[in-house]
Amino acid sequence: MVLNFGFGVALVVVVLLVASLRILREYERAVVFQLGRFWAVKGPGLFILIPGIQQMVRIDLRTVVLDVPTQDVITRDNVSVKVNAVIYFRVIDAQKAVINVVDFLGATSQLAQTTLRAVLGRHELDSLLAEREKLNLDIQKTLDTQTDAWGIKVSTVEIKHVDLNESMVRAIARQAEAERERRAKVIHAEGEFEASQQLLRAAQVLAQQPEAMQLRFLQTLNNIAGDKASTIVFPVPVDLMAALLGVQGKRG
Repeated sequence: MVLNFGFGVALVVVVLLVASLRILREYERAVVFQLGRFWAVKGPGLFILIPGIQQMVRIDLRTVVLDVPTQDVITRDNVSVKVNAVIYFRVIDAQKAVINVVDFLGATSQLAQTTLRAVLGRHELDSLLAEREKLNLDIQKTLDTQTDAWGIKVSTVEIKHVDLNESMVRAIARQAEAERERRAKVIHAEGEFEASQQLLRAAQVLAQQPEAMQLRFLQTLNNIAGDKASTIVFPVPVDLMAALLGVQGKRG
């Protein structure tokens, strides 16, 4: 009887010892409570948890990818758009993630939705379409500040889609077309201005050197002389005619 009792006690001790062993992976932590009070954060690896006296909550420290549902956002210029985003975050303090918030995943999701509407609502539609990197950084900083008390680090926020209604899409297309026409007119006007400046400089040079004007005239005659299929009537400069008549008069 004594032997059987001793064997039974040893068996119970072995069972309790095996039941108290816990093994956590490298990316896991255990928040241990002893008689309802926080005791320690354990892991990774092997540790002992006293059955009936200690309880643990397992926390995953890997990065969580959270898809924020589509939100209706009113921009600062009163344009209604639908925006959704994706958030990357992870737990950096397991104790805060368990003690300071009931469900850190749900809390982070709800906070992300409200923050997305609040931050984007402070910007105009043009900024929302053209400055996504800046808006992503603003949302990330706002979320990271508020989730710090929960032991959560928000590393990245990315706006995925910005959906506009059909009438707004047409209005943006008309605006873009008008902007392209404006730029084309400006470029054309700048070209005309530069051309007029060059012509003015050429005229000034020719006015200072009459011989250059005569050479230019002769070059023009040479260029048009190759066309034998048409009759060409051209004016002769007075100074050139005077020079030719002067030469003939001296010969006479």
